Amino acid sequence: MLTRRSLVLSSAAALAACADLPTTGGVALREAPDLTLQPPAAPREFRAAWVATVANIDWPSKKGLTMEQQQAEARAMLDKAVALKFNAIVFQIRTAADALYDSKLEPWSEYLTGTQGVSPGYDPLAFWVAEAHARGLELHAWFNPFRARQNSAKSAASATHLSQTHPHWVKAYGDQLWIDPGEIEAGEHTLAVFKDVLKRYDVDGLHIDDYFYPYPIALPGRAADSKEELDFPDEPSWQRYVQAGGKLARNDWRRQNVDRLIERIYGMIRSTKPWVRFGVSPFGIPKPAIRNENIAGFSQYDKLYAHVELWLNEGWMDYLVPQLYWSRVQKGQAFEPLMDVWLANNPMKRHVWPGLFTSRIQNDKPESWGPDEIIGQIDIVRRRAPGSGHVHFSMVAITQNRKGLFDALQSGGYRDAVVVPATPWLESGAPSMPTLGIERQGAQLLLKPAPGAGSKPVSRYAIWLRVGGQWRFEVTTGMLSVPAAGVDAVVVSALDRVSNESERRGYKL
Repeated sequence: MLTRRSLVLSSAAALAACADLPTTGGVALREAPDLTLQPPAAPREFRAAWVATVANIDWPSKKGLTMEQQQAEARAMLDKAVALKFNAIVFQIRTAADALYDSKLEPWSEYLTGTQGVSPGYDPLAFWVAEAHARGLELHAWFNPFRARQNSAKSAASATHLSQTHPHWVKAYGDQLWIDPGEIEAGEHTLAVFKDVLKRYDVDGLHIDDYFYPYPIALPGRAADSKEELDFPDEPSWQRYVQAGGKLARNDWRRQNVDRLIERIYGMIRSTKPWVRFGVSPFGIPKPAIRNENIAGFSQYDKLYAHVELWLNEGWMDYLVPQLYWSRVQKGQAFEPLMDVWLANNPMKRHVWPGLFTSRIQNDKPESWGPDEIIGQIDIVRRRAPGSGHVHFSMVAITQNRKGLFDALQSGGYRDAVVVPATPWLESGAPSMPTLGIERQGAQLLLKPAPGAGSKPVSRYAIWLRVGGQWRFEVTTGMLSVPAAGVDAVVVSALDRVSNESERRGYKL
């Protein structure tokens, strides 16, 4: 071992022979004592966006594109994410009991080809996972657990769609179709869908949105703002529950139906791939019992039968992305008070990464926000919960650079790379200290991090470069080329699949 000893060798071959310094290219190095090189902590933030496929919101831009066109759009979108130093994408793969991946359980989504059940000629999820990972991005697979047909759908249902194979599970509500959460076998099917994806794809997370029971609509013939709401048509499943001796009130029974699915999804992930994180993105207003005087309005607890507070209390998720889709000054739903309530009601200390309504930035509408609203919300998150994160809805507002948003983020708050926050309750320990090869190639330094001996799996490397006395931070999955000018020290550490960090190894050049 060469720890705490200087090393100056004139021969590149001699350098390469040194196990601790697998360096080539004639760069003379000495390994610095641990106390000499102390860069700051790795900056942490979950920096991500949803990629919505339903109604072709984000991708593909329209139905019926060729495989090559779809893939080109995906690569361009991922390149934009890299340019903003994102570290994750939340990609929608199940919009309405359909699939944007090769599934034997549900039909191909119509948002790919225009016809439900028709293959696009490749596996989009496998493609997105591979392309995201090649760029150092996590890929979280996003499911809608209960919707069976969205109101913008045009294609006839495939013969393999649940509305055709199990019509008693599916209920019409307004202009949509919905899987009844009270149907026990339907819940088993949904759980099987999640498990199938988890087992067959190298995803970093499973993610669900806010559609549990449907958002209520007014009774037919009533005004849209009427307080008389159309009840969800779950009478058959409700009566079976009552006749079997069930004692809960109907609304509590509905909440229990959703609770059970959430608990089972989380348990299934833990027993299958325990490093994969589970995220939930509910409507942003919590139940009345935990609100303060600054919060009012629609409650996901009362209207969608989603007892998110219970899920947090029980630790049935790894991260919460409440949809805080209001401005900083919205009366009754202002961004910061809502965020504070969710942070204060998190006894298991799960991640809380607010969802931002970035698509409210539009170029041609008077009610549009400006980029300053989103930038201000990001500042609030960083101030109120340092080292946490946020998720943009949705990627299209960023790729279109609406009102200069992309430029403002790139030159401002997203200048520097960040690491995904650690999730230590899923995996303990950290990888072994990595090694680092350094090769000079003209005006560049080629950095070659590698796992240390006996290391647990490594997903990424954190690298600090000292230039002019200041530390610059980078994240990489493998080799990294950086300008050599002014670099006089390099430090490296390894991160596991849930971002636990190893000890650091430092070199002076």
